Amino acid sequence: MTIEIGTAAPDFTLKNQHGEDVTLSGLRGKKALLVFYPFAFSGICTGELCEIRDNLAAFNDLGAEVLAISCDPMFSLRAFAEQDGLTFSLLADFWPHGAVASAYGVFDEARGCALRGSFLVDEEGVVRWKVENGLPDARDLKSYLGALEEISA
Repeated sequence: MTIEIGTAAPDFTLKNQHGEDVTLSGLRGKKALLVFYPFAFSGICTGELCEIRDNLAAFNDLGAEVLAISCDPMFSLRAFAEQDGLTFSLLADFWPHGAVASAYGVFDEARGCALRGSFLVDEEGVVRWKVENGLPDARDLKSYLGALEEISA
């Protein structure tokens, strides 16, 4: 299953790195950037999330909430966030393992991890932009910001 632009984003509730429930539909009225990534503490994932961290003000200025989602357990995500100063929500799609990544069509069953898929959800809960990269291919931060600017205009 793949998510098409213009369709309703599958709703979910996941725990963040602090054990708090985060529900996508609870963000209605705000844009949400969903960033699925394979593994906490891995090189490319760390680089991508630290780049978002370093540019978080730009996302906030465009009215977007960043939700980074992996299949790692919540306690691993807490350690990852503390180590790298990641203050946005890291969500644990741990159990049922990969259920949200599967709903978005970005779960690799053979490896048990999320693929590098990103989805921009507008204020009404509709997917307005997406990009899906292979495991070794980092995503471009400028493409996120460009998509946000486009739907904010």
